[in-house]
Amino acid sequence: MANKNSIAFQGLSGAYSDLACRQVYPDMTPMACPTFEEAFAAVEEGRANLAMIPIENSVAGRVADIHQLMPHAKLQIIGEHFQRVNHHLLAPKGASMESLVRVRSHVHALSQCRKYLHDHCLQPVVHADTAGAAAEVAERGDIAEAAIASELAADIYGLESLAANIEDADHNTTRFVVLAADAKDPGPDNGLVMTAFLFRVRNIPAALYKSMGGFATNNVNMTKLESYMAAGTFASTEFYAEIEGHPDDPSVKLALEELAFYSEKIHIMGVFPAHDFRKEI
Repeated sequence: MANKNSIAFQGLSGAYSDLACRQVYPDMTPMACPTFEEAFAAVEEGRANLAMIPIENSVAGRVADIHQLMPHAKLQIIGEHFQRVNHHLLAPKGASMESLVRVRSHVHALSQCRKYLHDHCLQPVVHADTAGAAAEVAERGDIAEAAIASELAADIYGLESLAANIEDADHNTTRFVVLAADAKDPGPDNGLVMTAFLFRVRNIPAALYKSMGGFATNNVNMTKLESYMAAGTFASTEFYAEIEGHPDDPSVKLALEELAFYSEKIHIMGVFPAHDFRKEI
């Protein structure tokens, strides 16, 4: 049986995924997993009830590993969360801006703070993840080194935040999906609903163009479309898509019926409430 109080995430304690877990599900216990595969498996095997998984970032783009795992997951998307990324410059006690030489963090965090690092003549050092960088800086205790990570990581590893919100882009936001072993359909009459699905088009000319026609003619808004190579072949392509609307909505139902005519398979990955952040987009 799944642990109703656990939500799995990839990374160490203090990672931005950990922060998202605590903000969205404050009554659940975050479960740190070394890899995305481990986080997926924790839910599939019943060791965790949910998983909080980053799927895309407004600066870095899609999280490539996730888009390779999603088509094979035995899980359902039951929710989404948009997390504003606020990078902090974390250092051991006694360190100052004048003492710093090097900054450790994940390659994306470093690139997202490129201007700040350049302006302060700080040398970037790539680390596997942000929280891991914070843990290493805390362990080393070298006042010449700092980490770029979350404020939560500062609290966990006993570091001081020398500067907050050092990211170059003020729109830096990560979108997470919440995964569960079973679907949790909100129904068609509970506000804006998103539907995520996988499909594989037939290997015929203009198959994708024709399969998309039903969404256009039925006025269904498609917010995401990603492609993958299917089964290791260059002749067949699989797609992951997200649309606004519930499968039971008449317009969505008609669009999916037309999609089925040009597709070899369609698999619903989840029907879930749209996050309030979408109202601001």
